[in-house]
This record gives sequence, C-alpha cells and structure tokens, in this order.
Amino acid sequence: MSIFTRIKDAIFGHGRSGQAASPATTSGGMGGKPAAAPKSANPSGIPASPVDAKWEREVDVEAVLESRAANNPQKLNWRSSIVDLMKLLDIDSSLENRRELARELGYTGSTEDTTVMNVWLHKRVMEELRKNGGKVPASLVA
Repeated sequence: MSIFTRIKDAIFGHGRSGQAASPATTSGGMGGKPAAAPKSANPSGIPASPVDAKWEREVDVEAVLESRAANNPQKLNWRSSIVDLMKLLDIDSSLENRRELARELGYTGSTEDTTVMNVWLHKRVMEELRKNGGKVPASLVA
C-alpha cells in the first residue's frame, strides 16, 4: 500500500475500524439528514485507483485532523509540517518514507534538500486530499 493511500485511509476513515469520517453531504431536504450513500459495485467506498479516484463522500480533513490532534498527547504542528502530519496519523515519518511519498506524488526536486521537499510534500498531500474528496481549507494548500 502506498504511503499516500495510508494517509488518505487514516483521514477518510478506511484505514481503521472505529475511525470516524465526516458524514456524507446532506440532502436537499429541510431535515439536514445525511444523504444515503449511493449503491455501487464497490460497497467499501474505496476507489479502485487510490491516488486518482474520488471518495464517495466529502470528508472534512481539517475537522478530522483537529479531532485527532485534540486526543494526541504530543503538540504536533500538522498544519504546516508533513512530519507532524504523518506522526498524527500514526504513519512512519522517516526520511526514507517521506522520500517515497515524494516519488509517489511526482516530486522532481532534490530529495537531499529536505526542507524544500517537506514543504512541497505538505502542500501536495493537502491538494491531493482535496482532489480525492476531502474538504481542505485554502490556508492548508496555499
């Protein structure tokens, strides 16, 4: 499983049982109840191509990460640090794994310049989460 897929799974709720994702978008009715998930041949909701496909429902990425941060004893700067984001998601944040993530996401710069690579990785991960059905505030991708 790719590192980016593990990041998406941890945030979107497919990586662990009991990991809650945001509810599906609401229906147009007045009740504000979550819309029923569309029936498909893939009942798990996991897209066939994990990097390019959208999830079946929008997930509030910031809310999920804030909730995890509130329950984490470490003070992690997940809003700007790819290392802290990975730690918050219980994913190995080693340089080797960050270099692998950079390869997965198409980084063309030097992986020896870890500061530049890490900044690029954080922005790119947030952009990819948005592309794949995550609700990500502009402040996290800018």
